[in-house]
Amino acid sequence: MMKEEVNTQREKIIYKVTWFGFFVNLFLAVAKLLAGFFGRSSAMIADGVHTLSDFATDLVVIVFVKISAKPKDEGHDYGHGKFETLGTIIIGMALLAVAVSIFINSVEMIGKVIKGFTIPRPGLVAVIAGLVSILAKEWLYRYTIRVARKTDSPVLKANAWHHRSDAFSSIGTLIGIGGAYLLGDKWCVLDPIAAVIVSLMIGKVAYDLVVPGLNELLDSSLPKEQEREILDLIMEDSLLSDPHNLKTRRIGSGISIEVHVRMDGQTTVSRSHDATVAIEKRLKRKYGPRTQVIIHIEPIK
Repeated sequence: MMKEEVNTQREKIIYKVTWFGFFVNLFLAVAKLLAGFFGRSSAMIADGVHTLSDFATDLVVIVFVKISAKPKDEGHDYGHGKFETLGTIIIGMALLAVAVSIFINSVEMIGKVIKGFTIPRPGLVAVIAGLVSILAKEWLYRYTIRVARKTDSPVLKANAWHHRSDAFSSIGTLIGIGGAYLLGDKWCVLDPIAAVIVSLMIGKVAYDLVVPGLNELLDSSLPKEQEREILDLIMEDSLLSDPHNLKTRRIGSGISIEVHVRMDGQTTVSRSHDATVAIEKRLKRKYGPRTQVIIHIEPIK
């Protein structure tokens, strides 16, 4: 299969999953907002607003995957893979903003309860909506993360974690709403307390998405273990020796590898070329068709 065909097929799979998630989010957001309104639950309304944020991230996936799938051109010699990384960072920042918002609002609500403010007791419809949301978003996470791993798409992985963060948020919401519904007004404070915990969990997910993405944009090297694996693959050719000046970095879902190796100075140009082609094939077989390889041959001194 040609490289362009592989990219097109990968793009179609990512689009299919993302559009499916988009419509699931639409259904859940409307259901949560209605349940929050009719069930007298501000926590469920807030959870519905959280789900609405998934629309933005779904659109980011659709837009940035389309861009990252473009082949290299005059202005982008290494392709457009880092647009996908940029999309991942945007999703992470969106998650962080949601986490901060939930944290601040929940702390303020706890303060009001301490001062004697009574949170309205929610209705059963809000409890049911919270349970449905947890099950739906966890299933959507598992479906999305499975496809993300299959396609090796960092932005789709980020979107999968956004789905799970919504499930975490719904768990906190359900605990608070369920506690208030079953135990009475005195336990309504469970809602904002659980929301604070959920906001910290979402913040951790956001950190795990943003920091690696920033490292990639700043051209951080691959992990040492992976670089050693790359050198082992290169040195499978017995005619090569002394691999040095290894440079690696991620470019979206692919990686870039540049390395210097030595060969007998009497080796023909044709044989040297065959050796570099064989190395490139091994590396692409191991790390995928988007792997970019540059090999410099030097004579043994």
